[in-house]
Amino acid sequence: MSNPLSPPASRASGAETARSDPALEDAIERLLRHAGPHLVIGAPLGLGKPHRVLNALYARIAADPSRRLTILSALSLARPRAKAGLERRFLGPFVERHFGAAFEDPAWFLAQQRDALPPNIEVEEFYLPSGALLGSRQAQQHYASLNYTHAARGIAARGCNAIVQSVARGPGGRLSLSCNPDLTFDLVDALAARGLPRPLMLAEVHPELPYVERGASVDPGFFDIVLTPARLPPLFAVPRQPVSLAEFAIGLYASTLVKDGGTLQIGIGALSDALTHALVLRHTRNADYRRILEALWPEAGTSALVRETGGLTPFEHGLFGCSEMVMDGFRVLAEAGVLKRAVVPDAAAQARLDAGTATPADLALREAEGELLHGGFFLGSHDLYRWLRQVGSADSPFRLRMTRISEINQLGTDTAALQAAQRRHARFINTTMMQTVLGAAVSDALEDGRVVSGVGGQYNFVAMGHALPDARSILLFRAVRESGAMVSSSLLWHYGHATIPRHLRDLAISEYGIADLRDRGDADCIRAMLAIGDARFMPALAGKAIAAGKLDRADAGTWARNTPEAIDAALAPFRREGLLPEYPMGSDFTPTEQDLVRALGRLKRDTATRVGKAGALWKALWLDEARATPREAAALARMGYDGREGWREALERRLLRSALRATAHTLSAGPSLPPPHSPR
Repeated sequence: MSNPLSPPASRASGAETARSDPALEDAIERLLRHAGPHLVIGAPLGLGKPHRVLNALYARIAADPSRRLTILSALSLARPRAKAGLERRFLGPFVERHFGAAFEDPAWFLAQQRDALPPNIEVEEFYLPSGALLGSRQAQQHYASLNYTHAARGIAARGCNAIVQSVARGPGGRLSLSCNPDLTFDLVDALAARGLPRPLMLAEVHPELPYVERGASVDPGFFDIVLTPARLPPLFAVPRQPVSLAEFAIGLYASTLVKDGGTLQIGIGALSDALTHALVLRHTRNADYRRILEALWPEAGTSALVRETGGLTPFEHGLFGCSEMVMDGFRVLAEAGVLKRAVVPDAAAQARLDAGTATPADLALREAEGELLHGGFFLGSHDLYRWLRQVGSADSPFRLRMTRISEINQLGTDTAALQAAQRRHARFINTTMMQTVLGAAVSDALEDGRVVSGVGGQYNFVAMGHALPDARSILLFRAVRESGAMVSSSLLWHYGHATIPRHLRDLAISEYGIADLRDRGDADCIRAMLAIGDARFMPALAGKAIAAGKLDRADAGTWARNTPEAIDAALAPFRREGLLPEYPMGSDFTPTEQDLVRALGRLKRDTATRVGKAGALWKALWLDEARATPREAAALARMGYDGREGWREALERRLLRSALRATAHTLSAGPSLPPPHSPR
């Protein structure tokens, strides 16, 4: 299946949109008059981009070679695009249902993918949708490698003269930057610090955006232009993906390093979902959580690392969330009662509250101003947006603050003491693509320099994990990478690019365990990393370390049991019980579509080589089509097969049915259980 953020063709041009809305047309004219011949426009990353406005500007300037447009942003979001055949049959109806037929894709992003941006339009982003622009020369050449905290400075240096942003409207007509206060405030300040004019500020009110009061609300006068269209397409919601047993193993290991009464930062994706689910199990179903750990890691209960760094008990004091990104995991942790440690804007009071020596004034301060979650931007599912509409108001019992990224991702000169008090026992948990045995991490780009995504805030949080006195940086990675029939190790001797240098090595986790690298010498670091690598690749890797003089010998026993079969043997019984569900955060797919996701994934793996393709075709041709199960019939109907297809589609149908039967043994979720995020 294609990358979930790869876009299809756009359905409506920006010029048509502008002509149908006089207010939008007037706003575009004002932007062009303000900027002169070169419009340098800043737009928030992710959800905060008003596609309607930007597409209209793009169309207008693309048709006028006398003008120039520079778009400065990050993470442009577009609907998935399927190839012909089985992919299109599956994704077509899903995309229509999930995103809505009226969703407007970013025209500049579609053009970038084809290297078709006009010569008078340039797009520069500091974070790309993962893997979606690897083949675009225009995107690769104009990518700006910036830490998230440096992005406002970089945009200001380019002379940004306009900002456009989606906003929410709240009580009394106030506006909220909602999903994206992350860079807007910092950018306005950065422009002023350079002595540049204040940019023209345009807001488009989206009726579905959650209104967030704390940290994100502004008077309407903050913006020069406020558009309130009668209708807009639904918000972009990221489709939730299944979580494998290997990914659950990583999440379970990481969950043991989170300390009760501490602070949590996490990102988005399957590894984050696995960690969140493990934390909820630890809190709400502790006996089951310990059973799973006993099967995966029998030594967890006696581990000095777990005792000193984290724990296995439920969260009596709870956690405070502090993360650049607010996503579904924080919603689930809040609903489970894990996210309940409130922070206050006074360092001394915070220290007394955490020590259990709070004064009545401290308790009153927590009651009046205590906050449970700080974030810079949010992106996730429709369920996340519904929850944020409930908790975003000033009088919500769950207090959320959305604020500038400079307050989240780094320690301030004047606020470091307060941040240290609030972020006690911080666990900064991020995902990386590859790691070296010496502790460097590769998270954003390939060896040849092509950018997969971006640095974002990862470096900031890793550095903060070393700067705060009781914090730890934890990097999660899958031990192997799969590409078709090719399997390779994600643990390497060296790599031509590093996102996190080896001198910032701390805790690394794969599905085979935890490596504590902090303050270790190189030989000890290599041994710890070899112990969590896949057994198929470690002998050769150890040989390279020995040849380089970094290791005298390697103990093969430390990795001998590190196989996918061992993970399945340990965790598959708990999947059958329903304790490790495929979609722990909920699913956007119907049960029939979940069957199809498994089958299509199996078919893709089986046909990755010529031999595999021949074997799959042989099985399909000899398939007994007469004994279709009800689930099989439902899956074929969902794919639009009715038995009247031509020979090519009939062969696709047979291949799919064969894959459905091959994955049938994995379909049972086991007995019905209370949701793991419901306290028991």
